[in-house]
Order: sequence, then C-alpha cells, then structure tokens
Amino acid sequence: MQIRTLLFVIVLGAIGGLAALNWEAFNTPTPLWLGVTTVQAPLGLVMLGLTALLTALFLVFIVYLQSSILLEARRHAKELQANRELADQAEASRFTELRRFIELEMQAVVRQDGETRTALLARMDRLDTEILAAVNQSGNSLAAYIGEVEDRLERDGKVAVEKR
Repeated sequence: MQIRTLLFVIVLGAIGGLAALNWEAFNTPTPLWLGVTTVQAPLGLVMLGLTALLTALFLVFIVYLQSSILLEARRHAKELQANRELADQAEASRFTELRRFIELEMQAVVRQDGETRTALLARMDRLDTEILAAVNQSGNSLAAYIGEVEDRLERDGKVAVEKR
C-alpha cells in the first residue's frame, strides 16, 4: 500500500473514532449562523457531514484522474503500437530494397564475369594462333637455315673432294 493511501486511511479512521467517542457532543444542537439566518443544528454532525462530502469529492476526483490517466496510457500504447508497426513495415521495405539491390549487383557481377571470360578466351585463342604462327615461322626459318647449312656442307665437301 502506498504511503498516501495509508495516511488517508489513518486520518479517516481517526475522524471516525473521534466521532464515535464523542457522539453526545456531536449530536448536541447549537445555534449556527449561515450568513443570512440562524439555524439550530448539531455542529458536530454538520462538520462530520461536510468532512464526508469533502472526502467523497476527493475520491471522485481521484477516480477521475486515474481513469483519465488510464485512457491516456491506453491511447499512448495504441500510438506506440501503430508506430512500431510502421517502423516494422519500413524495415521490411528496406530489407526488400536491399535484397533487390544485392540481386542487381550479383547479376552485374555475373554479366561482367561472363564478359571478362569471353574476352579472356578470345585473347587466349588469338595468342594461341599467334604462337602457332610463330612456331611455324620458326620451323620454316630453321628448315631454311638447315638447308643452307647442308648446301654449304655439300659445296664445301665437293670442294674438299676436288682438292684431293
């Protein structure tokens, strides 16, 4: 129990106990001046009634405050839930956009890889052709050099045979 509630209960109990112990004095009629006229009434009961009325008014005020706070809290909770759902939708949208971006980038990488592969294979084919041409040319040159050396050897061999 909160300290305010406990204090409230203690004060009400003290007023009730005081009224019960002094009931005779509370019921004794006295002349009361109301500003316009004088009335014979028990002062203690009038004061006790006013205290009860004031207590009832404070209780109604407390109930009103608590209900308005509860309604306000409920409204804030609904707004918070709506904002949370909006944030979740925005996050899902960002994830969808990120997925689409990644897919587009992956497609671009695959396309670029294909283009690079095609260019590389074309270059390798060209180099292969150039190497084969260079090997054939080297073979032809070597054959020509060998033929030239054979011709010289034959010529030199004939010259050597003739000198003997």
